[in-house]
Amino acid sequence: MGNPAQLDELAIKTIRGLSMDAVQAANSGHPGTPMALAPLGWALFSKLRRHDPADPAWVDRDRFVLSCGHASMLQYALLHLSGYSLSLDDIRSFRQWGSLTPGHPESHLTPGVETTTGPLGQGFGNAVGMAMAERHLVARFNRPGHEVIDHRTWAIASDGDIMEGVSSEAASIAGHLRLGKLTVFWDDNRITIDGRTDLTFSEDVLARFSAYGWHTQSVDDGEDLAALIAAAEAAKKDPRPSFVRVRTIIGRPSPNKQDTSSAHGAPLGADEVIATKQVMEWPTEPFFVPDELAQAAEQVRARGAEAHQAWKEVFARYRSELPDLAAELEASFSGELASGWDADLPVFEAGQSIATRKASGAVLNALAPKLEGLVGGSADLAGSNNSQMKGFDGFLPDAEGVPRNVDWGVREHAMGSALNGMALHGGVIPYGATFLVFSDYMRPAIRLAAMMKLHTRYIFTHDSIGLGEDGPTHQPVEHLAALRAIPNLAVFRPADANEVRECWRAALLWDGPAALALTRQGLPVLDRGAYASAEKAGRGAYTLREAGGGGPDVILVGTGSEVAIALDAADTLEGEGTSVRVVSMPCWELFSEQDETYRNAVLPSGVPKVVIEAGIRQGWERWVGSEAAFITLERFGASAPYQELYRKLGITAERAAAEAKRLLS
Repeated sequence: MGNPAQLDELAIKTIRGLSMDAVQAANSGHPGTPMALAPLGWALFSKLRRHDPADPAWVDRDRFVLSCGHASMLQYALLHLSGYSLSLDDIRSFRQWGSLTPGHPESHLTPGVETTTGPLGQGFGNAVGMAMAERHLVARFNRPGHEVIDHRTWAIASDGDIMEGVSSEAASIAGHLRLGKLTVFWDDNRITIDGRTDLTFSEDVLARFSAYGWHTQSVDDGEDLAALIAAAEAAKKDPRPSFVRVRTIIGRPSPNKQDTSSAHGAPLGADEVIATKQVMEWPTEPFFVPDELAQAAEQVRARGAEAHQAWKEVFARYRSELPDLAAELEASFSGELASGWDADLPVFEAGQSIATRKASGAVLNALAPKLEGLVGGSADLAGSNNSQMKGFDGFLPDAEGVPRNVDWGVREHAMGSALNGMALHGGVIPYGATFLVFSDYMRPAIRLAAMMKLHTRYIFTHDSIGLGEDGPTHQPVEHLAALRAIPNLAVFRPADANEVRECWRAALLWDGPAALALTRQGLPVLDRGAYASAEKAGRGAYTLREAGGGGPDVILVGTGSEVAIALDAADTLEGEGTSVRVVSMPCWELFSEQDETYRNAVLPSGVPKVVIEAGIRQGWERWVGSEAAFITLERFGASAPYQELYRKLGITAERAAAEAKRLLS
């Protein structure tokens, strides 16, 4: 069978059959949306997307984001039918331990899956970030006659994605930036888990996106392949991001459950699966794939191979004429940092008082010329976060240079999810900045970054009660513990300006996301002639100072601004004849990666320990045991000058010395 229309019809029916069968076999999942979106998905994978199933990592491929990750069987069926390395046995193992077909798509697990989606709205923001990364790379690497970066980002979003606030933030900045290489299809099936969308949702969505600055279209029949393709082609021609409403019927063509919420998040049931296949005039055999579809897969693979080969020829000419740029492009996508990237970073003189946020800004601006892929900015707090790369172009709608500084506006949600999209796209090192307390707004994106081990970097300033008069609404008492609870995320809280330098260095080398928690208030730059080298901060924790040669009587452990308090307490104790070790512990996660011998040398068992940190105690027992003394906070802060707050809340050298004496008594 070679008729293209017949192959399309077979593919669409197969997607629907596989979606029903996989969910039924797993006895869990979401069959209705994959069934409804089968025509759109097939149009994207077989006709519209520029991709090579034989090489899912091709640099100049079109990106695809299934923001409604609960419809994962759509993506798995499309990957299988278009020739990716995803077998029918993998689909039979849907939602099972160790399979390549988990309940929601996971990047770096399933070949061809670009991002981990499921938390609604996050994929939408990822798609915006991917389009932003593409724009940066076009400006950075393309030259006249050498367009080596030229691709699009396609996304499918559900009603739920469009309801989530993160998508509104992301859509707003995408429209402002005129990201014309981005097309989002909205699956307007008007069904949610609780019933029809008109229970809660009556706005004019197309008008909203038009107001954001998007090009909008509507396809009234999601079964109409020609109309879907025409809308996509029209989107390509518009300089704005495009939003296409696609009216679908969830669960189509189930005779009893289509267009109902029962088709959304549960198996159709064995009898209904058979009834639906009968309506489709389809074999009732589970996981049936017609032999003829091998031809369709081969056509997709051939089209992708042809496009990829044409690009290779373009890149070969590029490499021949612009070898340095070609090498830089390849290094950018491999994640390789430029040679000498960390040379000549600032060294701060002892005796000064420097806020660690200010030191971070100095380090960032030393890194920026050497790491040309650094792209990022702040959520409307650039001056407070010290997060702007001076002398580099802004990410603006009509920027002519290489856009690097992003003004995110007051959009922490969008910033977090777009950073993930930029990292997933590759070729850039994305960072975002805000106050530590507002990391809560970004938490879903940070969690997903950690799950995917993305190289996103976060600059979180105003890290404690030390910000003072703004009061408890802005004082992040619980945030260090909350961030440390996320697997794979490295949280750095440097004690002085020179530790900031080393923490930046370690953060950029960390295999996963990393966050720097930095002070608003000035901190003393420690005399490194008297104390241990700041380079040791790169091991996560280290002995900063120790009096006497016979081993410590007590160990004071601090992070960030509280290390200075520990040093003052040590002065008092040592003056009374007590041998004291002061440990600076800027990063738990790095310390946990050190060998046991090193960890035991820094924090030996059997020695009394006092922890000093202006945050809640949670998690510290892992490092010092439950018998230690904890000078921490178990309450919110208050509005007052920070020096008074430290005194009133008991985060003082006097209390630390008293607690040490109590442990030794």
